[in-house]
Amino acid sequence: MRKPFLGGNWKMNTDKASAVALASALADSVGSLTDKVDVAVCPPFVYLDTVSQALAQSSIAVSSQDIYFESNGAFTGEISTDMLKDVGCEYVLVGHSERRHVIGETDELINRKVKAAIAAGLKVIFCVGELLAQREAEQTDEVVKQQIEKGLVGIDAAGAANITIAYEPVWAIGTGLTATPAQAQEVHAMIRNLIAGMYSQDFADQVRIQYGGSAKPANAAELMSQPDVDGLLIGGASLKPEDFTSMIASAAESV
Repeated sequence: MRKPFLGGNWKMNTDKASAVALASALADSVGSLTDKVDVAVCPPFVYLDTVSQALAQSSIAVSSQDIYFESNGAFTGEISTDMLKDVGCEYVLVGHSERRHVIGETDELINRKVKAAIAAGLKVIFCVGELLAQREAEQTDEVVKQQIEKGLVGIDAAGAANITIAYEPVWAIGTGLTATPAQAQEVHAMIRNLIAGMYSQDFADQVRIQYGGSAKPANAAELMSQPDVDGLLIGGASLKPEDFTSMIASAAESV
């Protein structure tokens, strides 16, 4: 049985005081739910240290929203894996759709980031997903398959064991649209089959695949009821501790 994993991506939101308040409220409300569900939050870089301290007595992990693949040097504005570990990060997001489609990151760059994170002992939430035009053109499987194959080039099973895949249909992120549970399950099953072909069926059976894209309390339970949906990567709803906690509770009930 794969343990559900819910991540809260705060994106470019909060200030120092509200970040600490949000983390503290979440730690208070989640309680023993983390016995059944792994939980992580992804604050902005500048609040990682403060949020990590606020969560030090909880079982909630801290993740960065991005990394750079070099360990140090003249890379103005970038953040290394060692810096992230130094402020308490356990996870890193890599390949989020906003990094791909707003910032312009390529599959090759994302692959280098995934490799760097794994080499540094960090766990990776590896994001993939298609644009609306690609779904309408029935290219979802092709797009997601390419993103996974190129993103995991040169990563063996031991390295890939540190990766959670997050399927995020880009057309459903921040739009209020959500893939139906059946649509999510279809892509998640395809991803698991792809991973089985790349590694092994036993390995694929252990990989956790999150769904992300306007996930909220109203649809969390139904999404989590799907056999290949192992968690959620949550945006706006993770900024409200009562909503995030409700979704964590829904995931715990699915176990």
